[in-house]
Amino acid sequence: MSGKYIWKLAITAIIVAFCLSYLIPMSDQDFAEHVRARSDSPEFSALLDRAIAASESSETPLSVYMALKGIANEERIDVSQYFSELKLESSLTNIEKRNNILLPTLLEDSKSNLKKGLDIQGGISVTFEVDPLALAEVPEAERNEKLSDAINIIERRVNTYGVSEPIVRPVGENRIELQLAGVNTKDNPDLIDTIKAPARLEFREVHPTASPLTDPRPTGYEKMTMIQESGGTEREVSLYVKRIPALTGKYVADAFPRTNEMGGIEVILKLTNDGSDLFADVTAKLASEGSNTGQLGRLAIVLDKQLQSAPTVRERISGGTASITGRYTQREAIDLANTLNNPLELPLEVVEMYEVGPSMAKDSIESGVKASLIGISAVAAFMIAYFMIGGVVALASVVLNIVIVLGVLASFKATLTLPGIAGIVLTVGMAVDANILIFERIREELRSGKNIKSALEGGFNKVFSTIFDANVTTLLVSFVMLGLGTGPVKGFGLTLAIGVMTTMFCALIITRVLLELLFETGALKKFTTLSLLTNSKIDFLKYRKPAFIASWTLVAIGLTVLVSKKDSIYGIDFTGGDEVVLSFTEKLDEAEIRDALAAAEIGEVNPLYQSQLGTTDELLRIQTGFAKGDAAIEALQNAFPSAEYDVIGKNEIGPSVGAEIQKNAFIAIGLSLGLILLYIAFRFEIGYGVGAIVATIHDILLTIGVFVLVPGHQFTAPMVAAILLIVGYSLNDTIVVFDRIREELTLRPTSKLREVLNIAMNAVITRSLLTSFTTLLASVSLMVFGKGVINDIAFTFTIGIITGTFSSIFIASPVFYFWHKGDRRSVESSHDIAPEYDWQVTTKAAGSSKSE
Repeated sequence: MSGKYIWKLAITAIIVAFCLSYLIPMSDQDFAEHVRARSDSPEFSALLDRAIAASESSETPLSVYMALKGIANEERIDVSQYFSELKLESSLTNIEKRNNILLPTLLEDSKSNLKKGLDIQGGISVTFEVDPLALAEVPEAERNEKLSDAINIIERRVNTYGVSEPIVRPVGENRIELQLAGVNTKDNPDLIDTIKAPARLEFREVHPTASPLTDPRPTGYEKMTMIQESGGTEREVSLYVKRIPALTGKYVADAFPRTNEMGGIEVILKLTNDGSDLFADVTAKLASEGSNTGQLGRLAIVLDKQLQSAPTVRERISGGTASITGRYTQREAIDLANTLNNPLELPLEVVEMYEVGPSMAKDSIESGVKASLIGISAVAAFMIAYFMIGGVVALASVVLNIVIVLGVLASFKATLTLPGIAGIVLTVGMAVDANILIFERIREELRSGKNIKSALEGGFNKVFSTIFDANVTTLLVSFVMLGLGTGPVKGFGLTLAIGVMTTMFCALIITRVLLELLFETGALKKFTTLSLLTNSKIDFLKYRKPAFIASWTLVAIGLTVLVSKKDSIYGIDFTGGDEVVLSFTEKLDEAEIRDALAAAEIGEVNPLYQSQLGTTDELLRIQTGFAKGDAAIEALQNAFPSAEYDVIGKNEIGPSVGAEIQKNAFIAIGLSLGLILLYIAFRFEIGYGVGAIVATIHDILLTIGVFVLVPGHQFTAPMVAAILLIVGYSLNDTIVVFDRIREELTLRPTSKLREVLNIAMNAVITRSLLTSFTTLLASVSLMVFGKGVINDIAFTFTIGIITGTFSSIFIASPVFYFWHKGDRRSVESSHDIAPEYDWQVTTKAAGSSKSE
């Protein structure tokens, strides 16, 4: 076997092995079984048995993990001695600290790296209430703003736990609901306290001479205590600390953890300009007092009324940097830095904690899995039937692509939600499209008379720029979504960014090496496929005006309907609504509940079951539009009297897709379009960029217009992912057409612009139809066999596929044609580098006279 194949296969094997190592196990393992299997120590096995017994006998919920941690810390047992492969710092002698580092590592290792989101798996729901006294001190006009700030801060704090796309929204006038996936409070009992910690940071002066051990408390000071560690032993130190702070946390610009020169963990604080000046003044004062009294001055660092440290001050400290030292593990330091970066102004108390089921109904999940299998089977059957052995190669490449995408997501410990799945769907579409592009180019090379070896090499060489440009533009979109997006936008952007890079690798490396190996081994003697629209000569530009007018008319109608239905077209995710909590004696399936409420014409409803943490008692939570809660209760009581529904509580809830997510989504799309224009103008020419932008906007607006024209559909949170999906698909389709136009302009230096455009579009029409058809097989399967939100996403994407294919031919290309007024000389003069032709300068004038 040739060396050029060996290194490609080796790289592929290494990447796939890396991804599989993160994907396995696919589900969470039992913690006790996991740690027992990792340690062969009889002493640890006995310790674990004691933890299991303590967990089972506990009157309050206690996980084996927390029981093991409690026993080990209480009895001063260093658990790391049973896991020699997990190396801890030799300088770390505190047993509790060692256990607090090792045991969370073992717990994390027992969990699946790729977690399922709230919409698929469920999680926990926590309701916080703002302290009424603190809220009363806030002017009424500012209360909503303060509550909104608290929501944004909680969301930012939660994201440091690796939890993707939490739901954070207002409930009533002074409550905030937080829903988390992939975590539980049995193994993370301090999680909620960390999230709601106010993070009031203060720098206070320590009395220069008085000591609580020998002196009475001076006026204006209070006694505070901290724990200091030295040589592995701990001691309590008390100080008199000034009540009024010299500096507060509002002057902290940034905080981050760092390992100091002694191997310990500290949190570094970067102060604002004003904070830097104040800090310099107070340290100068303490240094001066120290020189006068003969004792070094000290500055106490107090967090939420707890003394953290009290470093000595020898001189004036400028530069705007301070540090907090203490008994911190790496995780604790990260939490502290995150909390300081996002301080809460309003104190919060937990009033409710529940385990909640998936926000996407069980029947929707099951139907989605079934529809996906049908769609994948249909795509596979078509690819093999049309491209034969090439189809088998393409499917192998696409399967490896999916494995790599999921593996990379797992390495990031990402949470897989519907927007993330939408990103994977688009990745599969781009991967299939890339393979179709390759196969169609190989066929063109074969038709020109080349042998199969030359056709393979020529096909891949010519298709490289097309695949590269199409994927780079999509990658720009994904980077903007990652940088600016929040919630579903960010989740989609991460998956799409990974998918773009894996698609290029799989199409240009894996597909190529598989085809070349088949040829070298003699398994591929000829490249046989079916044919569609071979040598077509359609005058597409002839129909540009009626097509343009018809599509934009439909856009105008759709937008008019959208404006007229603006009060009813948005779902609960965007507007908020009523939420009722019911007890019951007979548990019904969510599908039955949804059908009964649909028959009563309640409108959009989200039924889900929840159970209070530590109990098995379940309650039914139903979310409806505003002023629909009472009607929903009455409808259920009439439809299912045997269930004996009783109202436990009613509330108004805010939107889960808040104003910040909506604003960031619009900004992300706008900035993406701007970057695409710049990139295409750089790689192609400005007219191409204008055509791509107009086509993308057209596809978004037309999809939304058709969506609102069809009765029974509302905009929900997953629709954000569906719209983003269309942006990616539309761009990919348009770039393919533009790349062929650019190529044909070079190959046909004397042809008119209109002729070149028609030749280019006829050359790619087969690829466009094949890509659209294979993608439609998947989306229509989801639309026909899926239920609930799966059906809505598939319906939207189906519209997007049709509009994307239409716009690349009848919108993007005609706009490019109009931009240059039908004159190819305008195109050539706009290129940064003029195209070089085979014909000589002496014939250039004649060629120019023939150009339009």
